Amino acid sequence: MLIDFFYTLRAAKLPVSVKEFLTLLECLQQDVVGPRTPDACTLDDFYYLARTALVKDEKHFDKFDRAFAAHFKGVEMLADFNQDIPADWLRQELERLLSDEQKANAPKMDWDELMETLKKRLEEQKERHEGGSKWIGTGGTSPFGHGGHNPQGIRIGGKGGNKSAVKVWDQRAYRDYDDTQELGTRNIKMALRRLRKFAREGNELELDLPDTIRATAANAGYLDIKMVPERHNNVKVLLLMDVGGTMDEHIQRVEELFSAAKNEFKHLEFYYFHNCVYDYVWKNNKRRYAEKFETWDVIRKYNKDYKLIFVGDATMSPYEILQPGGSVEYNNEEAGAEWLQRLTHAFPKFAWVNPEPPGVWQYRQSISIVQQLMGQRMYPLTLKGLEEAMRTLTK
Repeated sequence: MLIDFFYTLRAAKLPVSVKEFLTLLECLQQDVVGPRTPDACTLDDFYYLARTALVKDEKHFDKFDRAFAAHFKGVEMLADFNQDIPADWLRQELERLLSDEQKANAPKMDWDELMETLKKRLEEQKERHEGGSKWIGTGGTSPFGHGGHNPQGIRIGGKGGNKSAVKVWDQRAYRDYDDTQELGTRNIKMALRRLRKFAREGNELELDLPDTIRATAANAGYLDIKMVPERHNNVKVLLLMDVGGTMDEHIQRVEELFSAAKNEFKHLEFYYFHNCVYDYVWKNNKRRYAEKFETWDVIRKYNKDYKLIFVGDATMSPYEILQPGGSVEYNNEEAGAEWLQRLTHAFPKFAWVNPEPPGVWQYRQSISIVQQLMGQRMYPLTLKGLEEAMRTLTK
């Protein structure tokens, strides 16, 4: 059974290795969970053990939950019960004392019948119930809810007591770490850390333990402390960000990316542009006309060690990219495509991060054009997309 479980996880694209699987088996052999522990092993116990042993990164928790549910006849694979259940339905006001006869008469169903009945209850139920044997609620013998008794039920919300639920129905706590989910600053930092090149710079602030041990041994056991400079991410990044127009609806996400980048990269230079890069860029949007920086100067100022990252939705008229004078703001002498090619030639390590969902890219001609100019190095502003962009920049 566990070999099939292992292959189910691999089929779900989880990076589970044979070594980790053997660790799980060893835990079971050592009775980390199981009949010899104070409480008999439940499916929940095995779930937490398996997740601890097999999943190395919390971003994979959601995939693991789905694969686990699929292998052990999970709810999600048989019916779509993602609708919210009102919290009032699951409020337990008192602890009901059920008689042995009531417990013995609790409705029992096989798995398929249980799933089909739950689906019907979700469609039919309109109000809170407590102490019953049919509806989703608390304190009774219904197969659906918590705080009561049913030997083959589905616990929905609340804490378990009898350890008899077939499936623990709680919202997965780590859904936000799914690769395809939109990002927060913390998740962005996790993705940007793939672009790292550490060097020791500055004052000697950290203990060099190996050198301290060697020096102390060579000094006849007298402590000889050795210090080294702190390690910093030495990667150099040039960030060019689209601003205004259609980018207004992406302000929060781009701000999160910008904030995370400033924290992660010690050597970060940034400039703004609108729709497409032309002959000048700027650093302060309020003074964009008074304080402009020629794009040629930017190209000359920074060497090829800098990783170039464009951030923009690439949504504009194709003329703004392909034609001189195509800019919506002024009469540019050279097409935006010329400037994009100059930049990517000057900085061979480059990528374009697009906050628009990939599903719309094929329907916008300007995005297809920018993708071609970028050599298909365009990535969505998702955790997975950023990780792929960082891998591209490290090659």
